[in-house]
Amino acid sequence: MVKDFINMASCELEKELFQNVLDKTPEYIKKLNLIDLTNKEAFTFILKREHFYKYDKEKNPEGLNLLEWFENYEKEAKISTAGIRGPQNILFPQDTRFPINLIGITLATVAKALVIKEKKYKNPTKLAAREVRYNSELYLDAIVRIQAAYGIKTLVPVGKQTIPIWLASFLVFKLGLLGGEYITSSHGISVKNATKDLNSQGGQYLPEESMEFVNKIREIFEETEKNGTYKIKFAAANNPLIDENSMELLDDGIDLYLDYLKTGIARGVSMDLIEKLRNKVVIENVGGSAYRNLSRVLQKLGVSEKFDWLNIEEDPFFHSIGKYDVDYKGHKGFYDYSVDATVICTKANGEKCFPVINSLHYDKKLADYPINTVVLITDPDHDRLTVTQIESAKNIDKLKEAGIEYIKLFEDRVLTVYSANQAFLMLIDFRAKQLKKMCMWDEYPQFMIKTTASSLSWDEWARNNGVSVINVPVGFKEIANIMKKVEAKIKNNPFEEIILSDIFANLINLGVNPRLLFAGEESGGMIMGPEELICSKSGCEAVAMREKSATEAIIVSSALVAQLEQEEKTLSQYFVEVLESNDIKAKFDTRVDISYYNESEPDIEKLNEARKEGEKKRTKNDLFYLTLALALKCKIINLEQVKKILNDTFEELNFSNLKSIKFVGDGTYLLFDNKFIEIRPSGTDAKTKAYAAGLNKKELEKYTKIIGEYSGKRRDLYKELIPKDFYKSAKDSAMETYYKFVNKDME
Repeated sequence: MVKDFINMASCELEKELFQNVLDKTPEYIKKLNLIDLTNKEAFTFILKREHFYKYDKEKNPEGLNLLEWFENYEKEAKISTAGIRGPQNILFPQDTRFPINLIGITLATVAKALVIKEKKYKNPTKLAAREVRYNSELYLDAIVRIQAAYGIKTLVPVGKQTIPIWLASFLVFKLGLLGGEYITSSHGISVKNATKDLNSQGGQYLPEESMEFVNKIREIFEETEKNGTYKIKFAAANNPLIDENSMELLDDGIDLYLDYLKTGIARGVSMDLIEKLRNKVVIENVGGSAYRNLSRVLQKLGVSEKFDWLNIEEDPFFHSIGKYDVDYKGHKGFYDYSVDATVICTKANGEKCFPVINSLHYDKKLADYPINTVVLITDPDHDRLTVTQIESAKNIDKLKEAGIEYIKLFEDRVLTVYSANQAFLMLIDFRAKQLKKMCMWDEYPQFMIKTTASSLSWDEWARNNGVSVINVPVGFKEIANIMKKVEAKIKNNPFEEIILSDIFANLINLGVNPRLLFAGEESGGMIMGPEELICSKSGCEAVAMREKSATEAIIVSSALVAQLEQEEKTLSQYFVEVLESNDIKAKFDTRVDISYYNESEPDIEKLNEARKEGEKKRTKNDLFYLTLALALKCKIINLEQVKKILNDTFEELNFSNLKSIKFVGDGTYLLFDNKFIEIRPSGTDAKTKAYAAGLNKKELEKYTKIIGEYSGKRRDLYKELIPKDFYKSAKDSAMETYYKFVNKDME
């Protein structure tokens, strides 16, 4: 068996990963076969009381420590921003020491099925799909067979092949399904996975939706503890409730999706431009799962010959992208930076580098492409996009002045790397110009939804163009939640102005019967709404789809590239034009990710311990700022006292021009008269994320680094002005505030 795993590896780095996993997996785990999905007949898995407690060779040889697994799973469900994520044992998926495992997915799936049965839906139908990650097909098989056993029909692609998250979300909405299950961990490291739950509108579960089935898992545990066992049914693999035929007839929904695109971003004005492209646009297909579907979309739009592809083969190791044989500290050993192309690291000498992009080997792969070639990089579940372009090295000074990052390809060429803040600003502006060209700009009031962590430049552009903006916490589920509020008001009061609260507690007037120009977040996800509302089979109308789509971003980006090709301009020139023509001051942005442990650690015991310690540091950092914001809101302290506390804590920073500090649903937002800094704990890991936008890039980088990396220690002045009990209760108070925002304006 060991030899088989090693021989399965696609390269030396993956072989090293496999060997690490094998070496660190105990023999009792390797022998586990509690759920045998090679058995294609119906069967029953018996959950036992013994499974709840730790393994002991003599006293509890059947121990799986499920109580501890569930404790962590529940905690994740309360705060997760994009599915309940975590590392898995990629070779032995029944290893319950890891957050994601076959037993845990079985329990969650049964719990969701029981919630559905209790609500007595008639002929419940869901969709289940996946991308390319390790064990994804296995988990998908478990999900559909459990759902079938509990009377739930599930649509799946033929052969359980991959489809992107945006297509799964679209089909759930368009077909009027009860919901969906999608297996992905977005652009996270290779050993991570997750189940992303989709509600009946194709949007990600909000925490309160997740808690319904989490509470049901608790009931299952209580019954098992009482009776000693609990039976979980798996249907036969050929059960008629596992429906591949419907997806085959729909061609995975590609034609339905094309109809949708043609009402919005794929109208003739865009496609005419793309058809005239002279230089090909390159699509970097990280992980391979975009190609199978996006290639069909481009072919049916008649523009497939305008694109070249890199990495079209599906690979759970993601073609070694982001993987190195030394860790971030330079120590020998496997290390994974994820496949987020925008990740920036600082070397010991202070030089910046893009470790993920460097691993793409563009110095070789792009050698024969002409200057101005655009490379669009998408992630394994095909919902995020990074925009890059080959430019002349003569432009370096102008790039620096504009705040555009780049890497050297050759002596005479660089690859510009646009943050999503920069790329999406260009796409928003370009889309607005297209609507004006089609005489559609004034048909409806236009509005945008953005996360607080995204750039101030989007807000500035919107003000200059008469577009309303609603700011929300980080996570596309938050964006989808606003869409639902808008749609409810359009439906119930179609001739009245729509006024909603944003997360800053501002009242935003969207006008009468508005349309969504753009919704997006700084992490690379976006969507643009069509001019006419989208109607589902069940009669639900939507201003836009519920999930970010790199396909939409690629089509709009390609149309922009074609326009600039005709005008003989680069993206960097256009970016500067957008800034200048819209009088945008906050043209710089930055983000720092502070990780408190090595996610690539193969020893789960060390990993769990390091993560726990990291979570303590993350929480302490978060509480420092969160408590200040809440104390100001509750009038325990005033703004001048906040400034004194911050100046007392950070002697190297200046807070004299701080205008406000607010809790924004999942982080703390510090607004100055020339910048913002947001500090938020990651909703999926032991990390702190520090975001900033403003007028001076070096200043932004200094503030995010110092504030983001702060230990959270409260000095004497802090303790004197803010009661200890208030500090301890800040997290609970914050959650109450968040839930009030989520549920406000619902009709």
